[in-house]
Amino acid sequence: MDGEGTGPEYQIDIFFAQTWTDSRLRFNSTMKILTLNSNMVGLIWIPDTIFRNSKTAEAHWITTPNQLLRIWNDGKILYTLRLTINAECQLQLHNFPMDEHSCPLIFSSYGYPKEEMIYRWRKNSVEAADQKSWRLYQFDFMGLRNTSEIVKTSAGDYIVMTIYFDLSRRMGYFTIQTYIPCILTVVLSWVSFWIKKDATPARTALGITTVLTMTTLSTIARKSLPRVSYVTAMDLFVTVCFLFVFAALMEYATLNYYSSCKKPTCTKKKKSVRSEHHCPS
Repeated sequence: MDGEGTGPEYQIDIFFAQTWTDSRLRFNSTMKILTLNSNMVGLIWIPDTIFRNSKTAEAHWITTPNQLLRIWNDGKILYTLRLTINAECQLQLHNFPMDEHSCPLIFSSYGYPKEEMIYRWRKNSVEAADQKSWRLYQFDFMGLRNTSEIVKTSAGDYIVMTIYFDLSRRMGYFTIQTYIPCILTVVLSWVSFWIKKDATPARTALGITTVLTMTTLSTIARKSLPRVSYVTAMDLFVTVCFLFVFAALMEYATLNYYSSCKKPTCTKKKKSVRSEHHCPS
């Protein structure tokens, strides 16, 4: 999953298979299946399928075009090809980093509405490879599901097929990178409560250091996110930690202010001022 650039996207390598029947390609022969190479693809009609949410798509051509074309004697056709697709996936990061997402891969016909061409899923038509080959460092793959719907446009009603890849984010990286350092920094700010109130340099240095550390941690935590304007769960956690650290520093400032006013020298000055006001004229 990549969050850089114009928007979040993911890359997937698929074997895309389509089956249909063309009565013009029926033949009488002892062979039931005729396997053809990629040169014959341009000589027959094939569906004009497009991936609606793809940003870039690339077919594989090494060492030969990765395409398969099979024709049965009753006119049934199987056409497969290997593709690498960078598709858009809109992420809702309000619960980041405890978020779950369903990233879609959407395809449909480009020019044929539902009156001319209908897409249908075959049973067990969507299968995922072994998860050991998946390069998901921040996510756990929870499963996939496929749906079909009709989208109305000015050019007609089109059947749109969608595959959803359900993902759940792993907490390990963010626990080590952000959560544990923030918790330890807050606990470190509480150490100042056990330092004597007369040790002003020690308590002040500890308070300012923890505040600056929390500022740095909040900046680092924000860099791992796409640029979103709303508040995420991690932002809320870091903000609460920052308030705890800031409150510990303000606690000593308040304590130092009120303790300095209760010293004997301060009370003597107040008494002398009062006595001057009550002197007889």
